[in-house]
Amino acid sequence: MLEQSTAADEIINMVKTYPGCTLDELTERLPAWNWSEVFIEVDRLSRIGRLQLTQSGAGFITTLHAL
Repeated sequence: MLEQSTAADEIINMVKTYPGCTLDELTERLPAWNWSEVFIEVDRLSRIGRLQLTQSGAGFITTLHAL
């Protein structure tokens, strides 16, 4: 039986593949999940220490880094 990957698995794998990607870039690369599902999971992963969110520059672009 094949295991289905969760949003968390896909997010972590994508951030490892594209370190420093933005939330919008991540959402574009994960078409199976809508923006709000990705956002909720990114928030959860950052709260438990699996992802680090970093504000870039003077704007509100958030980059993601797997820990």
